[in-house]
Amino acid sequence: YMSPDYVFILDPGLALTDDITANEKNTTKYIITSHLKKDELISLVPELQEIKDRVYVLDCFQIARETIGKAIPNTPMLGAFMKVSGMYDLEYFKDKMKSVLKKLPPNLIEANMEAIQRAYNEVH
Repeated sequence: YMSPDYVFILDPGLALTDDITANEKNTTKYIITSHLKKDELISLVPELQEIKDRVYVLDCFQIARETIGKAIPNTPMLGAFMKVSGMYDLEYFKDKMKSVLKKLPPNLIEANMEAIQRAYNEVH
């Protein structure tokens, strides 16, 4: 089994129906997309109550709808991951993502950059 450093939950229902903390380490961090506020979500998931300092929540779907125009949570989740992990400087990451997305129309590339920035700012 795996002992992940990070667990990304893109399906909000999974946090409520599955044991997302199975095989965790005592340093595993959780990034969960949900329309619920962090305290509301944690109150519904007993496994998260003792580790709430390692749980991060944001609404990737809403951010994607408002920026990209479609409920595609991937780039917002990556923006949240950059904030939580500190793996890369945000501007460096956005620059690299622009090259990954270079085949998209310029307005969609910019929309994805906005989604990444908002998620970075809104994850808590």
